[in-house]
Amino acid sequence: MAEAKNKTQLTDASVEDFLNGIVDDQRRADSIKIDEIMRRVTGEKPKMWGPAIIGYGLRHLKYDSGREMDWMVIGFSPRKANLTLYVGIGGKDDGSTNYDELLTRLGKHKTGKGCLYINKLSNIDETVLEELICTSFENLSLRNLG
Repeated sequence: MAEAKNKTQLTDASVEDFLNGIVDDQRRADSIKIDEIMRRVTGEKPKMWGPAIIGYGLRHLKYDSGREMDWMVIGFSPRKANLTLYVGIGGKDDGSTNYDELLTRLGKHKTGKGCLYINKLSNIDETVLEELICTSFENLSLRNLG
């Protein structure tokens, strides 16, 4: 089956320009910190996906339907309402990893469809966030490849 064309595509836009362009001071500082954590944990250079998602790593997804596409391993977006982290928790992509224990220790957050939603970093334990990002990146890097 031909590869499906995603609405959100990998771009050549500058991650640094995007981060520095975040108007809200707190959201910008939190986003820069998340970028630092994700770079360190993954060892990957971030890439922009569409106008507002920063992704780390690349994997090839194959669905039971036959649909195939390239997608980031993990990523995040500094949305107006919250920081949205695409880390494959609570969704079909979470593999065999149970994130309940990490999420219990994380602090104030919400989850849904593989995403983690955080209002601000001061509401959570950054050490636990780093552990969760590491676990997610390792788990998702091993899944849905080729």
